[in-house]
Amino acid sequence: MRLGSWGAALGLAGLLAVAVALPPVVKIGAIFTEDQRDSATELAFKHAVYKINKDKTLLPYTSLVYDIQYVPRDDSFHASKKACNQVQYGVHAVFGPSDPLLGAHIHSICDALDIPHLEARLDLDTDVREFSINLHPAQHLLNTAFQDVMAFLNWTKVAIIYEEDYGLIKLRELVRSPHNGDLEIHLRQADPESYRAVLKEIKSKEIHNIVIDTKPSNMQHFLKGILQLQMNDYKYHYLFTTFDMETFDLEDFKYNFVNMTAFRVVDVADLSVQEVLRDMARFQANINTVSPLNSSFIQTEAALIYDSVFVFAIGLQTLEQSHTLRLSNVSCDKEQPWDGGLSLINYINAVEFKGLSGPIEFKEGRRIQFKLDLLKLKQHALVKVGEWRPGAGVNITDRAAFFDPGTMNVTLVVTTILEQPYVMLKTQNNVVGNERYEGFCIDLLREIASMVGFEYRIELVPDSKYGVIDLETGEWNGIVRQLMDKKADLAVGSMTINYARESVIDFTKPFMNLGISILFKVPTDKESAFFSFLNPLGFDIWIFVGGAFFMSSFTLFTLARFTPYEWVYPLPWKRTNYLVNQLSMSNSFWFITGTLLRQTSGVNPQATSTRIVGGIWWFFTLIIISSYTANLAAFLTVERMITPIENAEDLAGQTEIPYGTLESGSTMTFFRDSMIETYKKMWRFMENRKPSVFVPTYEEGIQKVLEGNYAFLMESTMLDYTVQRDCNLTQIGGLLDSKGYGIATPMGSPWRDKISLAILDLQEKGEIQMLYDKWWKNTGETCSRNEKGKESKANSLGVDNIGGVFVVLLCGLAFAVIIAICEFCYNSKKNAITEKRSASAPHQSLCSEMGGELCFALRCRGSRQRPALRRQCSKCLPGATYVPAMLDIPPHPPQPPSRAPPTNGLSAHVCSEETSLRERMMIPLELQHHIHQQHQIHQEIDN
Repeated sequence: MRLGSWGAALGLAGLLAVAVALPPVVKIGAIFTEDQRDSATELAFKHAVYKINKDKTLLPYTSLVYDIQYVPRDDSFHASKKACNQVQYGVHAVFGPSDPLLGAHIHSICDALDIPHLEARLDLDTDVREFSINLHPAQHLLNTAFQDVMAFLNWTKVAIIYEEDYGLIKLRELVRSPHNGDLEIHLRQADPESYRAVLKEIKSKEIHNIVIDTKPSNMQHFLKGILQLQMNDYKYHYLFTTFDMETFDLEDFKYNFVNMTAFRVVDVADLSVQEVLRDMARFQANINTVSPLNSSFIQTEAALIYDSVFVFAIGLQTLEQSHTLRLSNVSCDKEQPWDGGLSLINYINAVEFKGLSGPIEFKEGRRIQFKLDLLKLKQHALVKVGEWRPGAGVNITDRAAFFDPGTMNVTLVVTTILEQPYVMLKTQNNVVGNERYEGFCIDLLREIASMVGFEYRIELVPDSKYGVIDLETGEWNGIVRQLMDKKADLAVGSMTINYARESVIDFTKPFMNLGISILFKVPTDKESAFFSFLNPLGFDIWIFVGGAFFMSSFTLFTLARFTPYEWVYPLPWKRTNYLVNQLSMSNSFWFITGTLLRQTSGVNPQATSTRIVGGIWWFFTLIIISSYTANLAAFLTVERMITPIENAEDLAGQTEIPYGTLESGSTMTFFRDSMIETYKKMWRFMENRKPSVFVPTYEEGIQKVLEGNYAFLMESTMLDYTVQRDCNLTQIGGLLDSKGYGIATPMGSPWRDKISLAILDLQEKGEIQMLYDKWWKNTGETCSRNEKGKESKANSLGVDNIGGVFVVLLCGLAFAVIIAICEFCYNSKKNAITEKRSASAPHQSLCSEMGGELCFALRCRGSRQRPALRRQCSKCLPGATYVPAMLDIPPHPPQPPSRAPPTNGLSAHVCSEETSLRERMMIPLELQHHIHQQHQIHQEIDN
């Protein structure tokens, strides 16, 4: 009975042993480099182990326990020691590392001890490795994929840029392939320090197709070099060997049609992949690790290490069904292989399943089954445009992403508005389709279509509006609505680029620059005024000239009285007992008047000071008369156009002349949204008179201006076209703003940048200017007007123009006063010295002499005569008899005394008496000649 029980127990134990062929705990080891600590790769490894242990689907009775070791990159010694420690720990498999050098050393240990080695790295060795399972696609298959893409793109000249030395070995099949016999290949090795130099060389050789094999960590430096050298346009095509193109920031390359192509292993659009990524993100949050994991994509290395754990688990599951896994009890010191390693590696090598990296299948430890998604950069993101499989080649699903759509049969719908001279209907009745239209924009569209390569069909917008947003409903109308609803592919016309439109649609580069200006009817010429001869000089100048006239005359008279050198003998050839001064008040004014009118006056200054006054006045009159004459000629020859408004400020400051804009246009939007006070005031005026001041078309606005008393605010290009064809219209003021016309496209349209490049090309060649001249100036409809613009009209001269001549005049008069004072002082000193030497003359000091002279100049009632022997005024000296000049003169000249005997005494007496009489008498100038004749008669009688 006991023997039976014991036998039954042994049989049950044997059944349990067969049923549970795997131990409850299977140890695995992982070796990562130091820079992979807490990375997405390590996180993916931990999450794979966690998921297998949690689900219990693959290994219901077994749990995986991992041991992770970190080693410095390129340190094979420490990597080998870490691997031996894990072998001694009893691991059944080793994962990693991803470094090629370290991976080779770890594999040598695993191969010697028959321990499975699961890798996810690029292996350039083509030899068969018995105990190695590598999930990374084989390099010779990847080279075949690159060759297929290059053949599809029909590349004939390509540059290959590689960074590390093994990069050349990796891509050697691209160079040696017999299928690339017609392909010109340029090989360049580069690093972050030489990226720009290599790219510059490639650009100088006009190589537009480039294969880039660089480290993912240095990719941003390479992309920066592309931007700096402006190699980011549609001419260049970049093929990247990395599988992580989606992780890079390509924002600066999306909108220039630069061609960037790459493969990826992980299809993030797959639902199962997305579910794994979400689980991994939650796992990351639970373990509180800081990792660059993103729930929308995963790096290729992390996905491959994740799949390698599942490959090992599936291999264990398969092994469990037929074999018992023995414990690993080996070490590097004994060099004794593990007995169960060969069976396990064979089962792992036979695994076939679909993981994050797609379908997985091995042959002799190499992955032979996988799928590569071909990615192409577009304006919104990297998109899948095809795929590649081993043996099947490349399958392009979106050919338009690579080739210019113009080479295909593409017809674009172009919406527009009839408006001269941009888009107009032809007068012929037998034309159909696009031939019905003509104009500047039609010619421009034809040139762009031939350059970019597309067909088009022109349609008119139903509501005949460009498009403006309704502030109440937020809805757009016109062309903008057509583009927003994708009812049209392009919009060509005089469509202004502004912020509101750019926020809902896209615009190309502007093909024409312009601004808002004012259209007004040419006013009638102003009638000539009766006193228009006063216009050459301003009113203030006339006032200043009058003041200068009186000031100069008074200064001349005062200095003539003050300076002794203006008192001269009446007869230059004979010395008399009295002196005369010709510059009386009337003569001074007459001299200044004659000089001002360019005539002689018969009176000439004698002293230096008075001559300085005359000279500076002559200079003043020379400038004034010359300026007046020149400006008078301009006033008589230039026709002056007088308008009631000169600019926008004048228009805003009045209410008699109404003004308005085109309804639902950019000009109306400009005034409505402007923050400038003048334009806000104009908008309030137009809004209060709505809708009378707004017009639906340019033609109605122009007609309203021709009717008079209306100003139309319109864009300068259309205004220029109108003014050149109607001489009754003119432009008022300058441009109120600056903007441009562009071709509009729907948001995100692939045609925008291509058309922009075409526009820039046409502008550089001058073809757009030629089209402008064709439709604006060379149509034979321009009017011939005598343009006497406001820039050429004559203006009155003001103080700013000739004010300096008044300053010169004042300085000259001041200098003359100083000279007169010097003359006065010098003459007074000379007279004082002369009288001191004379015994008969009364002696006076210098101060007395100067006082007497000054008293005579100031108090002698403007007499034109003074004694020749004594300079003092008779009225100023005590005991002297003063004889007035005009009041006390007898009506007849005094008779000379009766003739005496001709003796010397008598003669001396007569002379003395005559001298005394002349000294006491002040004879007027008009009696001098008569007295002189009488004196000659008396001398003849005496003889």
